[in-house]
Amino acid sequence: MARPEAPNADTATSEPGPVPPVPPPDDRPGGPPDAGELTRLREEVSALHAKLDTRQRRSSAVGTLRRVVAAVLIAVTAFALAGSVVGVWAARTAMNTDRWVATVAPLPQNPQVSAAVADYATIQVFEAVDVEQRLRTVLPPQAAFVAGPVADQLAGKIREITTTVLRSDRFQSIWVELNRRAHVRAVAIINGSSDVVLARDNRVEIDLLPLINQVLRVLSAQLPTLFGKQLTLPDLNSGAIPVDLRDRVQETLGVTLPPNFAQFTVYDSGQLRAAQQAVAAAKRDLVLVVVATIVLLLIALAVSPVRRRTLLQLGLWLVVAAVAITAVLRAVRTQVLQEVPAGLYRDGVAAAFNVVFAQLRTRGTQLIWLGVLLAVVMYLIGPARGPRWLRHAVVTGGRAAGRGTSRGAHALGRYGPGWAGRHLDALRVGGLVAGALLALLLSSWTSLLVIAVLLAVYEVLVTLVGKSATTHLG
Repeated sequence: MARPEAPNADTATSEPGPVPPVPPPDDRPGGPPDAGELTRLREEVSALHAKLDTRQRRSSAVGTLRRVVAAVLIAVTAFALAGSVVGVWAARTAMNTDRWVATVAPLPQNPQVSAAVADYATIQVFEAVDVEQRLRTVLPPQAAFVAGPVADQLAGKIREITTTVLRSDRFQSIWVELNRRAHVRAVAIINGSSDVVLARDNRVEIDLLPLINQVLRVLSAQLPTLFGKQLTLPDLNSGAIPVDLRDRVQETLGVTLPPNFAQFTVYDSGQLRAAQQAVAAAKRDLVLVVVATIVLLLIALAVSPVRRRTLLQLGLWLVVAAVAITAVLRAVRTQVLQEVPAGLYRDGVAAAFNVVFAQLRTRGTQLIWLGVLLAVVMYLIGPARGPRWLRHAVVTGGRAAGRGTSRGAHALGRYGPGWAGRHLDALRVGGLVAGALLALLLSSWTSLLVIAVLLAVYEVLVTLVGKSATTHLG
């Protein structure tokens, strides 16, 4: 009879025993949660959420305010900078005697300016000399009827002489001296005490009596019978203009000149005086404006939460400011020209404006390009998808170009000398042909000297490389 097997220890231990009963909530340690405590905790969480939400809204509002303030300040900065450019130009050119003289010195050489001045001077000479009456005096009575046609022909001759005198190098010293005198007493543009440029009775006039004096001297030498005598007028070629020039011209011609004789009216409106006073005030406040521009820029950058965006806005506003100020200056120029008689005179004044304001136009163009460049650079370094792709493409292209350049340089160093040695004569002749073509295109002495030096260096280098390769192969 078989004995019963002993129970397996593993089996015995794996059998579940009796599970103790779970105590009810009331029997747990600490007891049930208090309803008041739970409510308090919920209120604290709600208060924390409200405080966090308030802080986020406050932060968002502060960020928005900073962006708005920075945008406004940067716009004001751009316009202040553009205005400072005009102020600096006025201080360095319009208010500086040497620079002003250098700016207006080429005016007599301008065809439109010289044509307008010559026409006006011719009319003034005819009025002062009374050419037709003098012709009637010197002609026989039977030929007096030709005095009018001859006077018309003589007007063309006088206009030609006036233009020649005006564009001559000898008159240049007179022109420079006239403008220097006027500019030394720049306040005379406002109070009307200048020798050349007068601002009186709401008119701005240029005194052309020195030009008339020189024209009369030439006429006296070429047409002595017109005056019946040799005129003894002062020679102004040295640039020295006597104070009593008007009296001496009247005495020599034997006439009384009108008070406004040879006074060429450029502008006939009282608005110019206000504009000139504004320029004088701008000159006084120029340093303040420049300093304020720098301070505004620093404040805008300090306030801005995203400086890159602020600098991008600065570039865009610079373009807008430069275009706006250019439009204002053009409107003022148009208004001034409307006060000048249309035709020859208006064309001459317009050409003079173009010469005087050429440097300011250049500064405006530079300011526009500066704004465009700043805006483009700030956009390209930004986090947008387009700039990121472009930067990646540039880096990849640069690396590829570097590898290609390295390979090309290696190949050139390995095979170039041998190829140059085999084609030495062709390379020499090609250099000479290229130098000759450049010499034909660039005819100045400086360019010819540079071409000769570069050609000599090229020929020497090609010869040395070709000879060294030939020697190495031999």
